[in-house]
This record gives sequence, structure tokens and C-alpha cells, in this order.
Amino acid sequence: MFIGEYNHIIDEKGRLALPIKFRSEFKAGAVVTRGLDNCLFIFTKKSWNELAEKLSKLPISQSKSRAFARLMLAGAMDVRLDTQGRIILPEYLRVYSKLNKKAIVAGVFNRLEIWDENLWNIYKTDVENKSIEIANELGDLGI
Repeated sequence: MFIGEYNHIIDEKGRLALPIKFRSEFKAGAVVTRGLDNCLFIFTKKSWNELAEKLSKLPISQSKSRAFARLMLAGAMDVRLDTQGRIILPEYLRVYSKLNKKAIVAGVFNRLEIWDENLWNIYKTDVENKSIEIANELGDLGI
């Protein structure tokens, strides 16, 4: 399980070092794709295959199903860790997520999220300010 929040730097070649504690999970490779809320998602191969299987079962007759599958699948890229535990984030994904030099790597159960540090701070502050409202709504789901 991926949890926690980590500050990292994206170098001039678009490389990002993954947190040391998670690197072993990505030895077989990883998939990085467009995420939601202007971040990137990084999945292990196993988690990615599970998600891709679910996406393949969405009805292609529904426009929102097609749109979500395109967002996730067409934007995806296989990546491998180099000897220093870095991955290369393709330019089109860095543009999509507005990533600059300072990034936040957030562990979110079965994936890592990569955020521009400024966007993360804005998002996190907003969620923290709405935490009671969010908790109340999730209470209806049994959480």
C-alpha cells in the first residue's frame, strides 16, 4: 500500500526519483498516465492491468465511458526506474499536470500521484477546509 507525502525535484530531463520505500514495487516497471485534478497517476504493472481490464469493460456506447478510457489509456506510458530510482515523465504529461521543478509524490493506496507542489498545496488546503463536509458525505457510504 502506498501512503504518505514526499517532496521531490524534477530535473531538466524530466526525471523524477520515486520515494526509496516504494521503489521495489516498481522493479517490474510502471505505468504513468493522466490523473484527475491535474496530477499524474503512477501504477505498478499489476495495478495498471487490473484498472485497464475494468476500463475495457466500460460500455463504448456511452460518451463518458469512452472519454474516461481515453483519458487514462491514451495518455499512458510505460516507464522503468533507472539505477537511481528515477523515471522519465514524458513532456506531454508534465504539461498536462503543470509540473515544474518542485513536485509532490503522494501515496494513495494502489497508486502514486505526482503533483506540482503549488497545485498540491492549493488542493490540500481546499480539502482540509472542507474535511467535515467531505466526511459527512462519505458517512452515507459507510465510511
